[in-house]
This record gives sequence, C-alpha cells and structure tokens, in this order.
Amino acid sequence: MKRYILLISALLATALTAAAQKPLYIVNGVETEEIASIPPEDIDNVESLPADEETIARYGEKASHGVILITLRYDEPAVFMGDTTFNDYIARQVKWDDDEPAARIVLRYTVTPEGNAVVTQELESTDNRLKRRVLKAVAEAPRWRPAHKDGTPIESDGVLHIQLPTGKRMPRPVELVWR
Repeated sequence: MKRYILLISALLATALTAAAQKPLYIVNGVETEEIASIPPEDIDNVESLPADEETIARYGEKASHGVILITLRYDEPAVFMGDTTFNDYIARQVKWDDDEPAARIVLRYTVTPEGNAVVTQELESTDNRLKRRVLKAVAEAPRWRPAHKDGTPIESDGVLHIQLPTGKRMPRPVELVWR
C-alpha cells in the first residue's frame, strides 16, 4: 500500500512539473491555454521567445518557461450561420439510407469573403453518389460569416468530412497478397 501511495505521488509530481513547464501561448495577442485545435493552414506566423528577464518582465511569471506567439491569418475566424457545425449540417442534408453501404467523402473548401463555401479539392471519395449529393448540399448551404483581418472579410479554408450512414463502419479495403 505504501508503495502504491509513493507511486501515485511520484506520478502526480511528474504531471504537475510537466504542466508547469509548458510555455505561455499567445494567439493574436490573447493568452490561451490550448492551441492543438488551431488548423495549421490558419497560422500565419509563429515566434518563440526565450524565458529571459525581458520576456518575464513583459508577460509576467507565466512566461517563466518561454512564450509562443502565434499570429493567425485572420482576427476573427469564419462562422457557419447554420444551426450546427458545417459537417453536421451537410450530413443532415444528404439523403443516405441505413441500408446503403458506408461511404465517406473528405473535401477541402474555401469560405469566400462573400460568405460562400466553395469546394476546392477532393481529398477522398469512396462513393460517387455520396460525392454528388454532398457537392449539391454544399452549393445550397447557408452563407457563412467570413473570416476578418483588420476589419476586412478574407478567404479562409476548411475540411469537410462526411461518413454515412452515421455509426456504420467503413468496409476494409480489399488487399491482394501474392505468395
């Protein structure tokens, strides 16, 4: 039992030390805890500041492990004006019965300064019927509030990932093995 408590104490101390040693993240001038959800294509510039006296004087004790300054391509991200996420909205618009085979489509799209979503690249498509239906749903989707940089609407990019029917697993691809 004593060993168990010592092990838990050591793991907790290690976790707290690791958490305490992460740098201060500042995104577009705003301090933030989490940067993993920022799409790499949205990042315009990344600057790393050392944990020196000047950095700590400017940003405070939170900067004692350095500062990562991230500048995004926009000040405000694009926002889909539908009642849910863009992926969920498009999936709801596409008629795909549960008895149909599982299919997936992944598309890259651009939100124009006017707020239209325009498909720019097909990344994956396992069924042409699903592709046609998704492209139609994207063309008929409500407008977005476009991303803004310095008060001006700008283009931004996103990735649409649809797999239907929901919850049904994709079949494994056929593999030929020669012996």
